[in-house]
Amino acid sequence: MNEAPDLLKAIVAATRARVATARARVPARTLEKVMHVAPPPLGFRRRLAENGRKVIAECKRRSPSRGILRREYDPVAIAASYESGGAAAISVLTEPTFFDGALSHLENVRRAVALPLLRKDFIVDEYQLLEARAAGADAVLLIVAALGLATLRELRRTAHVLGLDALVEVHDERELAVAVSADADVIGVNNRNLRTLEVSVDASVQLARLMPPNVVAVAESGLKTAADLDRLQGAGYHAFLVGERFMTAPDPGEALRSLIGSGARACS
Repeated sequence: MNEAPDLLKAIVAATRARVATARARVPARTLEKVMHVAPPPLGFRRRLAENGRKVIAECKRRSPSRGILRREYDPVAIAASYESGGAAAISVLTEPTFFDGALSHLENVRRAVALPLLRKDFIVDEYQLLEARAAGADAVLLIVAALGLATLRELRRTAHVLGLDALVEVHDERELAVAVSADADVIGVNNRNLRTLEVSVDASVQLARLMPPNVVAVAESGLKTAADLDRLQGAGYHAFLVGERFMTAPDPGEALRSLIGSGARACS
């Protein structure tokens, strides 16, 4: 999630402007009314903590690093194929400017599948947590690089009150220490540097030994083969977030099924 001069900074600025517009159009109290009649959240963290290889399969049309990943993009059909393919949970991109996402994609996917859903976006304001819960999300992404410790703590606390799990994303040892200080219980290591877009699976390997024992550890980005998952599962990761590998496949659900199946055979 860069290039010149700092992609993360640009995305966060665009997100703040988007939130201000959304709040003016739909007041927080309206979202709260919708949220209170929504079905109870599914257990995202609980699902990832179960035994076995857990893949969070992602619905994502575009990325800043690769451009358009899937021209014929139907998140509902993709999510349904993930569900039948054995996904533990589904991540839905809702960021519109850089990823061609939309909150409506999450709402539509929620009506189509019975798996835990992660709202994948750049969460910087509590209003977005209300949006997520009202749209049917079970978890949200909180990126340490985009948030200070105080904001991270507050957003995670509010997410918990709303019934949302929080996947707290880190990139290095310093950010991992911040996540731990914020009492994160699901921590994702993004192998892609959000400022340079460089990818190295070694990031996950290096941080695995520093994960507290009570944390559900998730490896993200750059995961393409069963061997990648074998290596990281051996290092202690519970789950794997995979997007581009599936989005560029003719049949995303079959690609997921193949990846999980290969891993199961390798571990047997």
